[in-house]
Amino acid sequence: MRTTFFFIVTAVFCWSCTGQTQTQHAKPAAMNDSTPIIKTDSEWKAILSPEQYDVIRNKGTEHPFSGKLLENKEKGMYVCAACGNELFSSDMKFDSHCGWPSFDREIAGGKIKVHRDTSLGMVRTEIMCARCGGHLGHLFDDGPTSTGMRYCVNSLSLDFKAAEPKK
Repeated sequence: MRTTFFFIVTAVFCWSCTGQTQTQHAKPAAMNDSTPIIKTDSEWKAILSPEQYDVIRNKGTEHPFSGKLLENKEKGMYVCAACGNELFSSDMKFDSHCGWPSFDREIAGGKIKVHRDTSLGMVRTEIMCARCGGHLGHLFDDGPTSTGMRYCVNSLSLDFKAAEPKK
């Protein structure tokens, strides 16, 4: 009797935990949701192209002057290609002539986290999506605008959402 009761309680507990996990993964996140997104490598590989996976998950870098968003002049929002987190608006973008899209600031609200990067024999500031931890690029203090900052971002780390036309 005790064994049966223990088995039933354990089964119900495990089932309820599994149901919560499945619901959490199945629920689509809102664009401004700050809930951390955690996925396995195989889950990331299923939603990212091989090139995006290399940059976003393996901290790679796309070739300079090759990114699809480098020359983009449209009005809208730049979002994380991995999770949709809004990172930059088009009014923050400027042409730095460095080969990658550049922004002078991020959207307020802790959308980006920074990390000291000592790879390749240099000391740089890596920028990552605060929501999914995806590598975006690097932050430099040599920007030409009043902020003095240059968020140098891989196009592969970004998607662009054009602004709705004014009616």
